[in-house]
Amino acid sequence: MYAIVEIAGLQYKVEQDQQLYVNRLKGNEGDSLTFDKVLLTDNGDITVGAPAIENMTVEAKILEHVKGDKVIIFKKKRRKGYQKKNGFRAALTKIEIISIGGNREEKKESKKVAEPKKSASKNDKLTKIEGIGPKVQELLNENNIYTFSDLANSKADDIKAILEPKGGIYAAMDPTTWPEQAQLAADGKFDELNAFQEKLNGGRK
Repeated sequence: MYAIVEIAGLQYKVEQDQQLYVNRLKGNEGDSLTFDKVLLTDNGDITVGAPAIENMTVEAKILEHVKGDKVIIFKKKRRKGYQKKNGFRAALTKIEIISIGGNREEKKESKKVAEPKKSASKNDKLTKIEGIGPKVQELLNENNIYTFSDLANSKADDIKAILEPKGGIYAAMDPTTWPEQAQLAADGKFDELNAFQEKLNGGRK
């Protein structure tokens, strides 16, 4: 079963147990959320709201608040001698869909079947590494890099080999300093990490 639901002004196609990033939401990590603007559901029979379906909700849980990948914004006016370069990282919230239409029992059963093989330590948020956003963190997790120690023990060339097949902005990333940053984080040397990151530009020296 899936549903089309409006979250923070945008529409998303969601399914139970799905994790996704949305515009920053109010609340703390672990808080439960209920979204009642469900526009469409499909469990074999499609139901369309007008505009929302009555008595239909989507339950979710906040996993973490993060910043998105850095986007470079460059503005230039021809023959005016004006140009400006800025970096932007969107404020995002990662949520997990608990149930659609209040179906909590299915959630409990599915959890027993699909336990993750490995999970990162609560403090090992790879997005703390300069140059890594939530999408890159997901990509690293898919390749069994979950913790600061995992990343510290990875070679920059191996990380590059993970990023390059994705093309675009991923292929242009330079992970040279990521293992070094991760080692400082793994050792709990966050003051040194912050000082090191002050000298970096998008994760590059």
